[in-house]
Amino acid sequence: MSQFENRLVSKKELRSLCGIPYTPQHIARLEAAGNFPRRVNLGPNRVAWVLSEVNEWIQQRLNSRDTADDNSASS
Repeated sequence: MSQFENRLVSKKELRSLCGIPYTPQHIARLEAAGNFPRRVNLGPNRVAWVLSEVNEWIQQRLNSRDTADDNSASS
């Protein structure tokens, strides 16, 4: 197991490290709809996300974009 496999990222790191441009409110809406990785509660006022899950979510978006591009190019 990689030492970074379960690394946690904060709300700020979602933007700075992962490049996710969403507001915390929008992330909460995506989570509620099942369209974003679930947060980990660290304490009463602190949450984080598992970096590997966020990276997987990003990769899924890239894959769906590439699939959509391939479908439109063959039309």
